[in-house]
Amino acid sequence: MRLRNITGSREVIADSIYVVQEPQEKKGRWKEVFGNDHPVRIEIGMGKGKFLHTLAKENPDINYIGIEKYSSVLLRAIQKMEEDELSNLKFIRMDAEEITDVFATGEVDRIYLNFSDPWPKDRHAKRRLPSRQFLKRYDETLKKDGRIEFKTDNRDLFDFAVEELPEAGFCAEVLTYDLHADKKLMEGNIMTEYEEKFSAAGNPICKYIIYR
Repeated sequence: MRLRNITGSREVIADSIYVVQEPQEKKGRWKEVFGNDHPVRIEIGMGKGKFLHTLAKENPDINYIGIEKYSSVLLRAIQKMEEDELSNLKFIRMDAEEITDVFATGEVDRIYLNFSDPWPKDRHAKRRLPSRQFLKRYDETLKKDGRIEFKTDNRDLFDFAVEELPEAGFCAEVLTYDLHADKKLMEGNIMTEYEEKFSAAGNPICKYIIYR
């Protein structure tokens, strides 16, 4: 279970140089935030930031933005940045539903969704990050040739996500129900904390890469 109540976490986030405050004001201006014209890629629900921090370190010519809803989880990512600062990585504390308020049309090059909350009850389907409702939001911010990458160990959520694709006008470029059994796809694969945990327990990891 995610930690959600660490005393002082909101104050630390408000004062952190790694967190973009009032991100709505940066809509259409993210290249100014980073001071370059490099592609912008985002992870929605980044957790403690291990995945995105590793990506940013390995790809200095790409700008990364991590979006996290929970202050106490974002705090962990901030602490990692304090230990190993990267100029091409920024954080935002916000709900994913606000993505179109923060990024302009075509401003995002790639979107990563990793081990998202499955919201198992049917009445909560529209809250799932790979739902058609969210895919519509991503469509507004993603470049024409942009991609969305999604990984999960939850087969029910993955099956749901695959079924949503035609409804939202997306197609699968890559689709696997056992990522770690595919040597080609595993080349360069960066595991999240959850991926390490679930794969060690023997759970197959599902992944897709989609485009319109």
